[in-house]
Amino acid sequence: MVLRQLDRNHHLESAMTTTCCNNVDAECNAYNAAFHELGLSWVWDTGLYANAVAGSDDRTGLRNYLARHQSHLLSAHDADFLVEAILATKERCQAQLSAAGCNPAAYIDWSSLQQRQIGA
Repeated sequence: MVLRQLDRNHHLESAMTTTCCNNVDAECNAYNAAFHELGLSWVWDTGLYANAVAGSDDRTGLRNYLARHQSHLLSAHDADFLVEAILATKERCQAQLSAAGCNPAAYIDWSSLQQRQIGA
């Protein structure tokens, strides 16, 4: 029994280490947390995240994403305002997850969180 528990703990630690080191998942989660908090119904998977910020800094990547995929928002809001709001919220969400001891790369089903509730 003790050996089985030790083996299970070893596998758990390995899985957590692998997940914790996955910066792409952590960044994607931070962006999705920011989108959720700002009321934006966007959900990025790691592929979309990589395409949005591929070869550029976060500000340029977000600006390009807005122009290509959310251009309707640019008629009502300044691009710099949106980019800065998203980045500030993302950084705050990352800090809160870290301070709470959460695994920033843990799987979160952001699309289910974005679904509207009847009567809400």
